[in-house]
Amino acid sequence: MTQVNVLPSLTAANLTDQAAPPMGSADRLKLLDDPAEWAAFSLPEKDTAGHWSSSVVFEGMHCAACAITLEDALRAVPGVSSVQISSASHRGRIVWSPEQTRPSEWMQSVERFGYKAVPANDARAHEQRRQEARRMVWRLSVAAMCMMQVMMYATPAYVSAPGDISPESMHLLRWASWVLSLPVMFFSCAPFFGSAWRDLRERQISMDLPVALGMLVTFVVSSLGTFEPMGPFGAEVYFDSLTMFVFFLLMGRWLELRLRDRTAGALEAVLNRLPDSVRKRQQDGSWERISIRRLAVGDVIEVLPGEAFAGDGRVLYGQSQVDEALLTGESLPLTRQAGDRVVAGSHNLSGTLEVQIEQVGAATRYAQIVALMESASVSKPSMALLVDRWAKPFLMAVLLASLASAIYWWPTDPAHALMVAVAVLIVTCPCALSLATPAAMLATAGALARSGVLVRRLEALQNLAAIDTIIFDKTGTLTRDAFEVAQIHTRSGVQSQQALTWASALARHSLHPVSRALRSEARRQAQLVGDLPALDALLAQNVSEAAGQGLRGHLAISGGVGLTLRLGSASFCQAPAFDGHHLQVSLADDAGWLATFELAEELRPEAPTVVAELQKMGLTLKVLSGDGHAAVAQVAQSVGISDARGGCSPQDKLQALKQWQAQGHRVAMVGDGLNDGPVLAGADVSFALGQAVPLAQSKADFVLMGGQLGVLVSTVLRSRQTLRIVKQNLVWAAVYNAACVPLALMGFLPAWAAGLGMALSSLLVVLNALRLAQGLTPHPPQNAALTQSTKLTPT
Repeated sequence: MTQVNVLPSLTAANLTDQAAPPMGSADRLKLLDDPAEWAAFSLPEKDTAGHWSSSVVFEGMHCAACAITLEDALRAVPGVSSVQISSASHRGRIVWSPEQTRPSEWMQSVERFGYKAVPANDARAHEQRRQEARRMVWRLSVAAMCMMQVMMYATPAYVSAPGDISPESMHLLRWASWVLSLPVMFFSCAPFFGSAWRDLRERQISMDLPVALGMLVTFVVSSLGTFEPMGPFGAEVYFDSLTMFVFFLLMGRWLELRLRDRTAGALEAVLNRLPDSVRKRQQDGSWERISIRRLAVGDVIEVLPGEAFAGDGRVLYGQSQVDEALLTGESLPLTRQAGDRVVAGSHNLSGTLEVQIEQVGAATRYAQIVALMESASVSKPSMALLVDRWAKPFLMAVLLASLASAIYWWPTDPAHALMVAVAVLIVTCPCALSLATPAAMLATAGALARSGVLVRRLEALQNLAAIDTIIFDKTGTLTRDAFEVAQIHTRSGVQSQQALTWASALARHSLHPVSRALRSEARRQAQLVGDLPALDALLAQNVSEAAGQGLRGHLAISGGVGLTLRLGSASFCQAPAFDGHHLQVSLADDAGWLATFELAEELRPEAPTVVAELQKMGLTLKVLSGDGHAAVAQVAQSVGISDARGGCSPQDKLQALKQWQAQGHRVAMVGDGLNDGPVLAGADVSFALGQAVPLAQSKADFVLMGGQLGVLVSTVLRSRQTLRIVKQNLVWAAVYNAACVPLALMGFLPAWAAGLGMALSSLLVVLNALRLAQGLTPHPPQNAALTQSTKLTPT
């Protein structure tokens, strides 16, 4: 279970109240120990009873080694059972037991390492990021101004001939450069030194440690040359190199921060869409603005143009255009009027609406979307895990290589030896390597989210690029999830309306499209004869579901007589088979078969084009369905798939999947997510399609929110592009280190060039990943005739 930050935190008001007296960090964190505050950034953990799963953002981290340090610190807290932290998104998921710890305790455990944990939905988080960016700009500006002045003072030493400048003038220029380097060291370099001191104090290591050592050594050597021009380090000073590589590093980090925020923009846009407060209608008809936390099911709220909906509900009054793009992938505004449903997180664009709330908090569809997106934001692909695993050993190797280079060059020239060591320290920092995979994966996840495709695990993007086979379910996947009852067959003495009424009583306990169709037809017929209240009053008891087969339950009818009914497949109900290509669903009691309902279904208009595009990509396509062989063959033939099997139970589907995987195939499964749990979980990659899917319970790696099959093609193509860019990033990072490390060891790479190379390598990786941040568009049907719904009828 992933935490869902669906409610705005009241802690924001507590933490930023200007009228309140200043509070220390510990006092502010204590506010989060109130159980009433937990729902703002946490949810009860379903997999571990009595535990909570919290979503937080970490400030002050820059690399994979930072993430590892934070994970180790949090796991050491008694009561914390699980930790996941992404160095790319700076987000974390912490599972903890309230019986053993409180949020303030595990948040304070990271503060002693110099980091800060903030609730992911805290209203301060965005403002703190803005302040961090402003501080970065100030540090960058100071470094730039000082660098230009120091370069001006260093230029005469490079361009003048021996004897052109007197020793006194040269010494004065050195002192001026030293003075100008002080703001750079004590202000611009402060984040690097703070992180390095934290690492030394806690016996940890991060990428800032070698960088800070390089800065300190360069400044000390140059200062010694300034104070003692005739000493062993007086031949040359390196203030120009120092200020240049500080400027380059800060510039690279600032651009990286901007680009990271841009690639994670879709995630932030979805996670922070709910309003802080709403206007609720009181009993006397007046309106009062209340906190969203006080909103309850049944309340009527007023939503003005430009505001977001605070919960799932139904429009009571008004008409407007609604933007649901980030929730369903629907790019065009949708008209909503009295009687229509609206979803939390969507935006009201034009008119004022009065909405009666039906779902709030974690029960909303928005909350389930946030859960999936947060799960993706903290997950780590195997490539990233491999880099994380080697981050700290690699940094230790960097320190040792730097020490070895200094020892090697020391007998020749101590000052040059130290500068070689500095160049090695800086040029070998694996920033680009640690960003190569997560930056690309998060950029793709953001682009997919904007197009209505939610990614549960980033690892799935890597797996999707390698698939060679796709299995489709039929009902609700290749066909629409809506049916029409075309014909009813009954045994002697049973009326069609009576059989439909009994089937409806069972069907109301299921979300399957077949059940919804039976229920809808029963209500339509009951409304025609004025018997709708009696239909709604008829309730089945002790209803249970046999996965992939049907429903079983007890129905009490007039006179105290009870029926034990079964509704589902022909084998489940021991029903006879009828000729035809329609989907057949049967009803039976203890005496045997009662009725068979033939359901007409419509092919998705985009399905043939999607199948053709996937086949052009070299993928093998198959259909596995629990429906009858004739109906499955008809649908498969209509879309252009030759390999189709009907009459499959969930176990049959899983067994077929395992057989193909045993033959070496990488298999993706596309289903409606309702009764395909085992095969979705067993596939290498899985897709759940359709808005009827309970998102929080889905086993799929991807959820197609808009219910459009067309984005499947774009998603597969984007996964392949993502893997190519990840490989490009990894190759670039490896080539950069392979080329620059020998140059640094041989003394051919000055410190400023090392800083420039390190900054440019990280920036190139992020810019390359940014190519993936563009949104997707569903593949349109190539044949205009396919835009019309195709009714599947017997041929």
